[in-house]
Amino acid sequence: MFHKKLSDSPEFVAGDATRLREIMHPQQDNLAIGYSVAHASVAVGNASLPHTLSSSETYYILAGEGIMYVNEETITVGKDDIFLVPAQATQHIENIGSVDLVFICIVEPYWQEHEEAIL
Repeated sequence: MFHKKLSDSPEFVAGDATRLREIMHPQQDNLAIGYSVAHASVAVGNASLPHTLSSSETYYILAGEGIMYVNEETITVGKDDIFLVPAQATQHIENIGSVDLVFICIVEPYWQEHEEAIL
């Protein structure tokens, strides 16, 4: 069994400018899984930088309100929304709410920094 608290994962600023905590990653946690799970947040009035990943990402919004930009599409997202960003899609998320936009990212195959391209 695997168990970890959010507070056990150090926060860092990712290449796309989101605050991120890798809460479950096969390389960091010695797990035999093909995906990673991160806790991310974007402060009020901020946005992540446009970027692409070699992997697909599933986002689950925990708090806040934002606009998700994927290629030429935009959607307004909020608490309890879930959506999939396909691999190689140009993407970024903007916080349009009055509190931090907080979400879980499930990346499959697992996130690797060298597979993320900031545009």
